[in-house]
Amino acid sequence: MKKIFCVLILCIATLSFSQSKVPFTGKRSFNIIEGYSGTGTPAYYLDVKKNGDVYFGYVQVNQASGEETSEEINAGKYTPQVMKVQFKKYNETFYVKFDKEKIYLTDEKGNIQKSEDCCSAMENDKESCTCESAFYQ
Repeated sequence: MKKIFCVLILCIATLSFSQSKVPFTGKRSFNIIEGYSGTGTPAYYLDVKKNGDVYFGYVQVNQASGEETSEEINAGKYTPQVMKVQFKKYNETFYVKFDKEKIYLTDEKGNIQKSEDCCSAMENDKESCTCESAFYQ
């Protein structure tokens, strides 16, 4: 009886964990790392599907030649803890978590990062800028 009860609890926990409700569906753009004019900073986006699949992508335009580079990857099912994003073209890997309004750059454990690279030109204290971005539609 104990084994059946434990298996039942494990199944319920697995189902509830694996079916985390997505905060929204559709495509949203974001800009965690502040770019500077002329650098060709990639424009990042994510696309959350109704089935919970999360796609991350970017579009980057070379300022000198006008050549466009883009990539989109499937990061798996939505999870509120942390998601790994791994782009192959530029061998770029980062970790994020997001909710309905913002996306956060994190470490592997989900701790939100702080960096001077995340500061806007207007911010004075360049040491303590939280790596986050509002979503744009």
